[in-house]
Amino acid sequence: MHQHLFAILLLLTAAVGAVSVVRRFRLPSMLAYLAIGIALGPHGLALLAESAEVQGFAEFGVVFLMFSIGLEFSLKRLQAMRSLVFGFGSAQMALTALGTGLVTALAYGQGWRSGVAVGLAVAMSSTAIVAKMLSDRFELHSRSGRQTMGVLLFQDLAVAPCLILLPALAASGDDLWRSLAIAAAQMVAVLALLIWVGQKLMGRIFDAAAKVRSNELLVLTTLWIVVGLSFLTAQSGLSLALGAFVGGMLISETVYRHHVEADIRPFRDILLGLFFVTVGMMLDIQYVLANAHKLMLALVLLIGGKAAVMLLITRVAKTPLVASLRTSAQLAQGGEFGLVLIGLAHQLQLISTSAFQITLSAMLLSMFIAPFLIARAASLSGDLGRGDWAHKAAVIHNIAVHSLELGEHVVICGYGRTGGRIAEFLAIENIPFIALDVDPQRIAEAGAQGINVVFGNADRPEVLQAAGIARARAVVVSYPDAHSAERVLRIVRSTRPAIPIVVRTADDRDVARLKAAGATEVIPEVLESSLLIAAETLVQAGIPMKKAIQHVRAARAERYASLRDFYETPPKK
Repeated sequence: MHQHLFAILLLLTAAVGAVSVVRRFRLPSMLAYLAIGIALGPHGLALLAESAEVQGFAEFGVVFLMFSIGLEFSLKRLQAMRSLVFGFGSAQMALTALGTGLVTALAYGQGWRSGVAVGLAVAMSSTAIVAKMLSDRFELHSRSGRQTMGVLLFQDLAVAPCLILLPALAASGDDLWRSLAIAAAQMVAVLALLIWVGQKLMGRIFDAAAKVRSNELLVLTTLWIVVGLSFLTAQSGLSLALGAFVGGMLISETVYRHHVEADIRPFRDILLGLFFVTVGMMLDIQYVLANAHKLMLALVLLIGGKAAVMLLITRVAKTPLVASLRTSAQLAQGGEFGLVLIGLAHQLQLISTSAFQITLSAMLLSMFIAPFLIARAASLSGDLGRGDWAHKAAVIHNIAVHSLELGEHVVICGYGRTGGRIAEFLAIENIPFIALDVDPQRIAEAGAQGINVVFGNADRPEVLQAAGIARARAVVVSYPDAHSAERVLRIVRSTRPAIPIVVRTADDRDVARLKAAGATEVIPEVLESSLLIAAETLVQAGIPMKKAIQHVRAARAERYASLRDFYETPPKK
């Protein structure tokens, strides 16, 4: 008992210290957990021991992460992504497995069965690392983010057939294709049943839980659904994470989506941190140092090969260079399911011990490097993307055409929920505007309604110039990501020092920073929602509506200096 307590205390102490350090340098927190696993694990100081219980808890970190990702993807959005999931995903798996298999067969002099086993393992990418990075960077719904998530979802679907294929390869039987066909049919049937039943029952289940008016019951209901669906898919030969993703996707169709997302976040972050610790514990530093030259070659081939495959696929699909480079970087690492497959291949004696150790170490090192690679991908692809003149010229020309006749207009950077509402108000007052966004689906929907929304990334000076920033009366930045908003602010201020710029932010944490970057006013969403809740609470407590409104106006006047006259003076009737 005391030994387990000491291990927990040691892990928490290391986590607090390591996460504090990496976050101070604005690095992903998963790097801290990976470093803890390497340092304290059996191949380091040996203060933490591997166990089945720890591995089981850690796996649920990936489960809750995929559940959170599912909350971001409705069934309609997933249907729209089917070409990415099955087109890009199957091409990535096939080409990567084929290339890796050939290299393995030539390097180790083993047969095609060994090559297939290693190829399938290496083809897998890390859902845990990539999805977390995309979520943190608000890139899940970008073009590269959708392509990456499509491939990752296909890989999750492919886990079950791969787990059936490896034993069949080892047995050298004649039932290989029959086993794969049965696995594929089983997978389709299970997912179709879960989605069909879930659509009918999910809303009713949460309605019943909400009627009890117990937040504890809602949390328990959420956990029950996550674990239950994960159990059902695991029992059907699919991955735990896939069941959790389906559960999140079904809940995203209900009114409880945001409440559930807030409830699940603490479980997700803690368990996901534990998962990364266990990944770090698998890396044998002594073996890495003793075989450094072989490992470096394997690592370069793994990262370079996987990136090259995705670059080829995306460019053939006529994806712009910038998005292609980002997608390639996001998928250029080993994955947690790949670790399972390579371990099973070694257990079945499909590959030699030396091939197993080299491949395992290269995959683990690539997972450790992945956060740095993904974090740098945006700037690197941006630099190279400047050479993609044909695409760039087409984008600039399109924006210029839409802004040519505008003057004294408003430039809206980001046409999401907030940008759309602003556009509605401007249209009512007959104020001209142009909105910039990078979501093709959102742009198409706005265009069908006759709204002036065009494709363009507002953190490019030439894009803002084409949008008529020199003639504009104001700029609105409605990005949820403070880093992107800050870049736009600095570009606008470099050309229009006095133009009013209103910036939306999630909470108060980035207000001072955005003000320093040049924002005229920063509107935190959390403040506005809290004021509305406070006013409603006062009214329900018996305070007259007029007095409650006065409190809200006073708070707003104190917070928003430029709008003080508006909040302090009632509008004229």
